Amino acid sequence: MPDLSLQKKAKRLRIYISEKDRWRGTSLDVALVEALRENGIAGATVFRGIVGYGAHSLVHTIRIEVLTSDLPLVIETIDTPEKIEAVLDIIYPMVREGLITVEDVEIVKYTHRYLNPLPADKLVSEVMTHDVVTLSPDMSILQAWTRMLKNKVKATPVVDSSGRVVGILTDEDLLERAGIHQRLSVAIRMDANEINQELSNLEKSSLFVRDVMTQPVITAQESETLGVATSRMVQSGLKRLPVVNRDGKLVGVLSRLDILRQVAKITYEIPAPHIPTGAVKTVSDIMSSEIPMVNQDNDLSLIIEKFSKSDSHRLIVVNDEGVGIGLLSDSDIVTRVQPTKRRGILDALKNIGKPPVGKETAFDLMSPGLLTIPPDTSIVDALKRMLADSRKWMVVVDDKGHPLGLVDRQMMLEAIAVYEKKDQES
Repeated sequence: MPDLSLQKKAKRLRIYISEKDRWRGTSLDVALVEALRENGIAGATVFRGIVGYGAHSLVHTIRIEVLTSDLPLVIETIDTPEKIEAVLDIIYPMVREGLITVEDVEIVKYTHRYLNPLPADKLVSEVMTHDVVTLSPDMSILQAWTRMLKNKVKATPVVDSSGRVVGILTDEDLLERAGIHQRLSVAIRMDANEINQELSNLEKSSLFVRDVMTQPVITAQESETLGVATSRMVQSGLKRLPVVNRDGKLVGVLSRLDILRQVAKITYEIPAPHIPTGAVKTVSDIMSSEIPMVNQDNDLSLIIEKFSKSDSHRLIVVNDEGVGIGLLSDSDIVTRVQPTKRRGILDALKNIGKPPVGKETAFDLMSPGLLTIPPDTSIVDALKRMLADSRKWMVVVDDKGHPLGLVDRQMMLEAIAVYEKKDQES
């Protein structure tokens, strides 16, 4: 049966009958619900009216002085057009007196606790990180980058003298608008001399934080529920949201990792006979089948070319049999080659120069071993393993170790978020 969480257009089936209607010795409403269930319909509900009349214009009501009743019933279900059309042939002869209608509906959300394990009712204040590194809009770029390097923070809220959030500064902002040469994850792995050289270059900059920060800032309220804040994070495509109080003052930061840790605490078990169709999603449902790969024997120039074409900061290294044997990040390349080649590599990664010549291969530069999972792993189990190993990526492999796809923290967040993405055309 199709998973309704992936559908937009659907059909609503309504069946109007009487409480006294029968089918083969049992109540017609019970027989119809059973027929719908047996034919794979997502779900059905029976509504009992308190007063009404039908084709014979007889008023049926439930009143205290009436000892017997023949009240109107409505059975309603929603499913894909194909399923509704197929089940009509089954129920049509069962309704000998009544009404059957079908209408178009749009599914905005279809989920349940097994499909959506996010504890959406928690408050942001219960989940957020309270200890936050901040910047002032009047700080120089040198001061800001120094603080970000020291605290290893890629995105830092900018607050004014009263503590209100006025912007956010990321390493991407500094790359694009302030002239630094590498992302923070690369910079923190460089030696002291190289870092000092970068800082020395920034001393000449006349820019301040206010000149390059991102503004306005998408924030979360500390009194909001986690479900609302997570929806906003997914919708905006952000990894973290500054959290403010009712006066707009910074009180914390809600990160993607904060949210995923809440989901990883889930310990429920689903009784096998009661698992709803599509309820327990697996990584195969959310993985990306576009896998940035490089062969273990590829040289430095080809590796950098792969990075540029894949728009990724990581590559999977495979052997000649196509089995994943390691992971290679752009920071691995920068920090594991000879220092004389690093500037050329950084420029090549930004497509502003040709990669330096080198005999280093992907096998020489990679971090051996991959965190792998089979495609039938549930999302929650995969998330728990990802967090336990402090990984941002996992590789989905077949039983022979061949990569089938990738899952990362963003895919996990989107899978458990209450936000339902809208169609691009609408």
